[in-house]
Amino acid sequence: MKIKLLVSLAGAYRAFNAGDEPDWDDADAIRLIEAGFAIPVAETKIERAVATPTAERRKRDVASADSNNSGNR
Repeated sequence: MKIKLLVSLAGAYRAFNAGDEPDWDDADAIRLIEAGFAIPVAETKIERAVATPTAERRKRDVASADSNNSGNR
């Protein structure tokens, strides 16, 4: 479980500063949260915007379109 430490903690092999967000096993993380030494961190899922390809649109040339259609009337 990911937690945010509110206090500094040090042990025989590791040390953490207040504000660090380490991953802890669930049992110890719950114990630290209940003691007021940490708060749980909600992991946010990052959504990435993906542009969908659009169909290509070309403008008609009005002058050539008029000359092509004039014989069809």
